[in-house]
Amino acid sequence: MDKEFFNFKNADPEYLEGVLLKIQRSFNIEFDNEGLKNVKTFGGVCDLIVSKINQGHADHCTTQHSFYQLRNSISAITHIDKCSITPHTRLSKLFPRETRLQVITEIEQDLGFDTKLLKPKQWVITLFSLLLMASVAGLFYNWQIGVAGILASLAGLKLAGKFGKEIHLKTVGDMANKICRESRHACTINKNEVEQKVREILEKHLQLQPVVLQRH
Repeated sequence: MDKEFFNFKNADPEYLEGVLLKIQRSFNIEFDNEGLKNVKTFGGVCDLIVSKINQGHADHCTTQHSFYQLRNSISAITHIDKCSITPHTRLSKLFPRETRLQVITEIEQDLGFDTKLLKPKQWVITLFSLLLMASVAGLFYNWQIGVAGILASLAGLKLAGKFGKEIHLKTVGDMANKICRESRHACTINKNEVEQKVREILEKHLQLQPVVLQRH
């Protein structure tokens, strides 16, 4: 492999700084020179991130902090002036239906947090739920039809959940409250997930191949 392909010395320092900012925003942390100066490897970066996350769990999350983090992410993804985004801004205004799935997915990736903001229409949930109950009852009459109905209803509910576009919260403030409340209970840090997230950021923004990004 061409060594120049992954030589950081040839990269624009301002561009590298931008990548570090993306990492910080993704994990809701802040790097400092003291912590970074001893980092020599990809694994070292990931370990530093984990330590920063652990340090912040006790008092890191406030609703206000979650709002600022969310606002920055929304602005970066949608290019909406963040000064125009307030806690009372309606989510339906920020996320038009036609691009809602993609935009929410990108924001969740940026935040490193599954917001579970979207859901299918209520009638869709009701329809597949009724089909599921009917299929369970049908097991007593024809188990093959019953099993087929159960599988179809479960698959329908899963697909409906994946592609649902209904926002069940009203405002940015509601969403910030949800993120703050739920992140307080997400204290178990999966190091493998941290490494994968950092790897994705570096692969995307520095055009590095996966083989380069080993812990050592």
